[in-house]
Amino acid sequence: MRVIRFSLLLALVMALSGCGEDPKPPANTTNNATPKDPALAQIYANSCQLCHANPAANAPLTGDRKAWEPRLQQGTDTLLDHAINGYNGMPPMGQCVECSEEQFLQLIGFMADQPLPQ
Repeated sequence: MRVIRFSLLLALVMALSGCGEDPKPPANTTNNATPKDPALAQIYANSCQLCHANPAANAPLTGDRKAWEPRLQQGTDTLLDHAINGYNGMPPMGQCVECSEEQFLQLIGFMADQPLPQ
């Protein structure tokens, strides 16, 4: 009887061993990517990367085209409005009070892995 209980307990432990694992980012994201332009790379590192390279932040991850696609479909004006005024968990100005509209669009395009019209 002990062997059966032990076997059942062992089977239960093995079945539950995958529960509670941290979510993995989609394979197409790049957590260490930075813009090629040094000024944009600095802004990204200081203002964007904390959330957009961290799956726990629930922000669309840099390079995750699938996550960015519905946002891009809303149009450039909406994306820019969300960056400037904040939206859901996105803070106003994306924590970059000195960013221009052009820089926001370049950063969004970089994170979405597709350039936006300026």
